[in-house]
Amino acid sequence: MTSSLTTAPPRRRFAGIAGGARQYGIVAALVVIVAFFQFTTGGRLLQPNNVTSLIQQNAYVLVLAVGMLMIIVAGHIDLSVGSVVAAVGGVIGIMLADHGVSPWIVVVSALAVGALIGAWQGFWVAFVGIPAFIVTLAGMLVFRGVALVLVGYTRAGFPGGFLAISNDGVAGMTGFVGQLDAFTLVAGAVGIGGIIVTSLRTRALRARHGLALESPKVLVARLVLICALIAVLTYWIALSALGLPYVLVIVGVIIVVYAWLMGNTVFGRHVYAIGGNLSAAKLSGVNTRKVNFWLFVNMGLLCGVTAIIVTSRSGAALAAAGVNYELDAIAACFIGGAAVTGGVGRVLGAVVGALIMGVLNMGLSILGVDPSWQFVIKGMVLLLAVAFDMVGKLRSSQTS
Repeated sequence: MTSSLTTAPPRRRFAGIAGGARQYGIVAALVVIVAFFQFTTGGRLLQPNNVTSLIQQNAYVLVLAVGMLMIIVAGHIDLSVGSVVAAVGGVIGIMLADHGVSPWIVVVSALAVGALIGAWQGFWVAFVGIPAFIVTLAGMLVFRGVALVLVGYTRAGFPGGFLAISNDGVAGMTGFVGQLDAFTLVAGAVGIGGIIVTSLRTRALRARHGLALESPKVLVARLVLICALIAVLTYWIALSALGLPYVLVIVGVIIVVYAWLMGNTVFGRHVYAIGGNLSAAKLSGVNTRKVNFWLFVNMGLLCGVTAIIVTSRSGAALAAAGVNYELDAIAACFIGGAAVTGGVGRVLGAVVGALIMGVLNMGLSILGVDPSWQFVIKGMVLLLAVAFDMVGKLRSSQTS
């Protein structure tokens, strides 16, 4: 077995190179955007406290983008996530403010309500056969109405333990190394080690199955780049007032679990199969109804997680919460390399797409750009990202 892509057939070899190039291009775009705003804001973008604020403010889109990526890969779309977040947030507000329920019970209840809503929508998509676009469009209206009914007035006055989920961090928990939070440094080192071990194991597994491999030089360059970015991010966060935010721990666990789920399980392969070629997936014995149903249950569950994060962050339950969240999540997925036609996309790509959106938001806000123009700029970024994907596919088909 050689250590290059030459072990794969020409078409698969080119697809692997093109797919890798897209992923590297997305990361490069993020680095360029960060560098641009770091320069134009006079270094304010990457001040330690701004880095933690960036994570806290955009945790919602990072979580939703993970679930939305799975939906898009399977060839669907979910337009209801913002309304579902608002509805579940209303449940959280009533339980905490009106009835004084324990925050732990509230968290479990929010996850259960989100999953039930996802099961409701999944039933119509998977077993009745109504297109997801229509089901979730209806859900967007239904659950926004539910949110308005539940939160007739703003609910606030939540206990500190619940507010800490999105507003506090681990700073000082295990002491400091100079000015750097020790726990954050350890977490960053563990993350770097985990990425290296996972990458090497994945490469070994692909080699055993005779799949295409990137060259050792590319592998080393990729790992050095990713590890360097994590190391720098860890340093900035360790310098911040909060240290490692609790919400980043939540988001990090979700990203790791779902990246593994989509890349290393039968369920993940079935999701890609359904989005790539539905007829072939059915002929191969994939239970498409079951997979589609659980995709929407999962999306509802992640909406519950997002509702917890957003309600904790704002310290109140609002009927207007979650507006345009579905657009942010969808944009993050497409910017991160997901295909409009389904079957293509990675969790880490969606995460990078979400970070690009977050950096644009913060950078433009620091520069004082009018909110109206911020919408214009983000819309153009989304359009260019999809156009880039379509051009890449056209060149790929012509070459193969």
